[in-house]
Amino acid sequence: MTPMDTVVRDDVAVDARMDKDMAADAVADEGTSADVLVGGVQAAGELGLSRSEFARAVQLGIVRAAPPTAAGAARFRRRELERVRSAGGCPDALRERVETVAGAQASAAVTGVGPSRFTRLARCGHVTPVGYRINRYRAVVWLYLTAELRDFAAREPGMLRGSAPPTDRELMAAKADLRPRKWRERHVGLLLRRTADPWERAGVLASVLPEEEVRQAVPDPAERIVLAALAPPPPYGHPQIPAAAAVAARLLLAEPPDEIHWYRTSLDFALTGARGQSKSTGERGPT
Repeated sequence: MTPMDTVVRDDVAVDARMDKDMAADAVADEGTSADVLVGGVQAAGELGLSRSEFARAVQLGIVRAAPPTAAGAARFRRRELERVRSAGGCPDALRERVETVAGAQASAAVTGVGPSRFTRLARCGHVTPVGYRINRYRAVVWLYLTAELRDFAAREPGMLRGSAPPTDRELMAAKADLRPRKWRERHVGLLLRRTADPWERAGVLASVLPEEEVRQAVPDPAERIVLAALAPPPPYGHPQIPAAAAVAARLLLAEPPDEIHWYRTSLDFALTGARGQSKSTGERGPT
C-alpha cells in the first residue's frame, strides 16, 4: 500500500465523519436563530493564537472553517471555537500542536541529530514538511511540526544513529529529494479532507497537475473553467514577491512521472463522480 493509498483510504473515513459533523451542525442551526460567524483575526484572538498559529491550525483541520463569504473571506462559527477550547489546555496545548521549526539546523536540534543527518532523513522521506518559505537567496526552507519531529525521534531511535540503510543510500546516490513530493501529498490530503463535494475535490486534484495533463484529462473547456474556479489558493506563507513566488510555484505541481500519473488517475476518478452529480442535478459544478 502506497502513502497516497493510505490518504485515499483515510479520506473515506474522514468524509464519513465530515458528513456526521455537517448533519450535527445543521440540526444545531435549526435550534438557534443565528450561529455567530467571526473572521479569522477575531477567531485567532479568541483562541489565544497568533495569526500564523491560527493559520496552521486551520490548515491541519484542528479548527474547521465555515463557508467563506461571497468575497472569499474566511469565517468561523463561534460554536467551532468553543469546541476547540473545550478540548482543554487551550491555548498552550493548541500552540504545541501547531508549533513549527524551520530549516535543518533547528529541526536537527529537536530530533537530537546533526543537520546533515536530518537533511538526509528529510530528503529520503522519513519526515514530512508541513509548510515552506522562500528565503532571500530564493532557496526553499522547509517547515516541520515540532511535535511530529519529537514523535519521530522517540519512535525511530535507530534512524538517529548508525549508518544509513541501503534504500537511503540509493536515494542519496541518485540525488533524490522527496521533500516536495511528501509536502504535496500532505497538502493535497488536508485539502481533500475539507470537502466531500466531488467537483471541489476534482479542483484540488487538478490544481496539482501540470496544465497539459489537465487539458488531456478535461477536454471540455467549460469544465476546466469550473475546476480553475475551484482551485485552492496558495497555502499560508506562500510568498508574494514575484521572484520568490516563482520558486514556490514549482512546489505546487507534481513532477515525477509516477506522481503525475497518480494525481491524473485520482482526478479521473473524481471527475466521474462530479459528472454523475451534474447529470443528476442538471448543473455543472458543486451543489
